[in-house]
Amino acid sequence: MARSLCPATSLAAALERFGFVQADPIRAPARAQDLTLRHRVAGYRAGDLERAYPALDIEEDFFVNYGFVTRTLHELMHPRRDRAWSPARRRQADAILAFVRERGPVHPRIVDEHFAHGTVTNYWGGSSNATTHLLDALHYRGALRVVGRERGVRLYAARDRPPVALAAAARRARVDALVDVVVGLYAPLPRQTMSRLVSRLRYAVPQWGSELPRALQRAVVRLPHVRLDGVEWFWPAGEDPLQGGEAGGEEVVRLLSPFDPVVWDRRRFELFWGWAYRFEAYTPVARRTLGYYALPLLWRDRIIGWGNLAVSGGRLQADLGYVGSRPRDRGFARALEAEMERMRAFLGVES
Repeated sequence: MARSLCPATSLAAALERFGFVQADPIRAPARAQDLTLRHRVAGYRAGDLERAYPALDIEEDFFVNYGFVTRTLHELMHPRRDRAWSPARRRQADAILAFVRERGPVHPRIVDEHFAHGTVTNYWGGSSNATTHLLDALHYRGALRVVGRERGVRLYAARDRPPVALAAAARRARVDALVDVVVGLYAPLPRQTMSRLVSRLRYAVPQWGSELPRALQRAVVRLPHVRLDGVEWFWPAGEDPLQGGEAGGEEVVRLLSPFDPVVWDRRRFELFWGWAYRFEAYTPVARRTLGYYALPLLWRDRIIGWGNLAVSGGRLQADLGYVGSRPRDRGFARALEAEMERMRAFLGVES
């Protein structure tokens, strides 16, 4: 709790500290990136990241998931190479890139109206706009960058990125630095989770996917770790878990995003708090046990339940559930109401 939910700071400082904030488009009652940042940025309001994005030293990009990365982290991952394109697809991509260079920042609708490439089969087997698909691919490869959003839709601009040839030692240093960002964000990490996260770096650096198994081997050797009750835990070099501070003992209630660094590792979640949290937004209604977008409820240093929140008629509605019984002391009641008041201010709704 102490290392992740550190004292609130500025938006720029929080982004620099963590390097990456996972994004999700669902708004229930706010997007995941906003729900994550509200605990770490003083006076944060829903949508502040999107509003401030053009002035911040950050990029939208893939890391272990899609989200917002610092410019420093972004540069570690690029120039990115993906699967080879067919000659026809390369011609289409080059034409789109030339169009964006000439026009400046563009909405995907403008690009599609100019090219009308039709549709393609997407990752889920459905149909997607082919022009949008190519814009996404050019963004992923680093030829385009997101410069802002219009009603949630990305606006793209061209980026000139000269090719860079890296020696083997430089590639290893970059991959190790990416591993360090992962560990710094999610630690303390069970070895199994660290292995999974390092594997997910294939999205960040597909061009160096073959380097990742050796990077994991190096991390096991170079990062501090300890075995407790049969689980090997890892944390960043230079940190001392015995000097973690007292944040976990605060008389504070927090409703966390399903993708918050405290919650993200479901294996660690069960080891720490003794119950299984599942994100059920994509689970059929009849099979849900917690709710569509249940926010884990943290009290002091334990996650004791969850909350499904919604705004209706300009007011915040909360449906809370508990693993056991609801804490009966008045301190919890006061802390819960304080969290609801913070949530109202964050969402800009009436008390």
